[in-house]
Amino acid sequence: MSQEGTEAVMALPGDPGSVSVRSEHSPPDAAQPTHSRYRYVVVAILVLVYTVNFLDRQIMALLVQPIGKDLALTDTQLGLLSGLAFAIFYATLGVPVARLADRFSRVHVIAIACTLWSGFTMACGLANNFIQLALSRMGVGVGEAGGAPPSYSLISDYFPPAERGLAMSLFSLGIPLGATLGTAFGALIADAYGWRTAFFVAGAPGLVLTLLLLLVVKEPVRGRLDASVSPHENVSLPRALAKFFANPILRCTATSSALSAVVAYGSSAWVPTYLIRVRGMSMGEIALWYSVVNGVTLAAGIFLSGWLADRLAHRHAGSYALVPALLVLLSLPFYAGFLLAPSWPLALILFALPGLTFNMYLPPALSVIQNAVHPNERSTAGAIHLLALNLVGLGVGPLLVGFISDHLAARQGETSLAWGLAALIPVSLAAIFFLFRGARLLSRRAPS
Repeated sequence: MSQEGTEAVMALPGDPGSVSVRSEHSPPDAAQPTHSRYRYVVVAILVLVYTVNFLDRQIMALLVQPIGKDLALTDTQLGLLSGLAFAIFYATLGVPVARLADRFSRVHVIAIACTLWSGFTMACGLANNFIQLALSRMGVGVGEAGGAPPSYSLISDYFPPAERGLAMSLFSLGIPLGATLGTAFGALIADAYGWRTAFFVAGAPGLVLTLLLLLVVKEPVRGRLDASVSPHENVSLPRALAKFFANPILRCTATSSALSAVVAYGSSAWVPTYLIRVRGMSMGEIALWYSVVNGVTLAAGIFLSGWLADRLAHRHAGSYALVPALLVLLSLPFYAGFLLAPSWPLALILFALPGLTFNMYLPPALSVIQNAVHPNERSTAGAIHLLALNLVGLGVGPLLVGFISDHLAARQGETSLAWGLAALIPVSLAAIFFLFRGARLLSRRAPS
């Protein structure tokens, strides 16, 4: 779809000078909802879709222990199922799907994607061996490739640049909601009816949400809330990738996000299994205690990161990277204490701060990227960011922990999993380095 004459923003986060404008040559049939309350209805529906998205993605982490026993799988195989089997399709297909979303209806792309990932989640419950389960997980990845990037783009056309950190935080609450519901209800259902039923129940809500999305959410004009003028030309996918990684801010943001995601996905994939296998928690205790602690800390961290970054960016544009960097650094001693704690209650208390901070990188990073590119490139830029984040983070994180656990099992026994989780500490330090570098770049590019 040609967008000649579209006005676009190339503003940095924290620039208070952005004003609302409308494209001179908007498509005549494009809906242009402007009601301030309606935009929160849109975000609420997208949050529900993202909740199901994340639940379907992460429920595998909760079911690692019963699946491993039932299908006789190793930790390395389980790490592949939790990470790479999903991530390689989710990450690589995200970019071409996002290119479609930058040209056609984002609402329709999300609806089709939600139907696909929900169906393949239910198919996981039918698997009888590693290959069948891996193929179903790949199918979940194919569907979820069309979820988040078009949602980022939609939200950016309902919220102006100065409010996008908060908006992305609200949207990202789908992560803790999905993780909490998946852990609590997934554990209870798996305990009572088996892991196969848990997959069936996890996949069903997405089919209902698809209808709600199509009935309620309107497709807004692209770039209608952005300020500066710049005609847009459609570019090829290689050119879009080159433009993204030629920008030092975007390149650094993608690198820090990828490393941060190794820590976030590696810990989320294996902490429940660690608490069960090494610290003696039952499935019922996981549902009652871990789900609450994990959900509350995830939600608080994700919301606070975007809110704080928006509030502080007017004084220091680098806040979008400084906020997660400083708080993750503060949490690392607590994470070490979690791995050394002799009992699961103490371990769970010590994990609260890392649980709060390990995903704080995401909303500020999303805001940086959405504010730095043309409105007609936002889905693509978001997908490129997710390509780096998930191919490295989701692909490597769970697999790294599982591989180290298997490699040390002969010498360390059940505690080998603690060593696998400890390997995430140096990765976290590398992420902090690139976050500090990103903060310097943002400060240098800030408008005077």
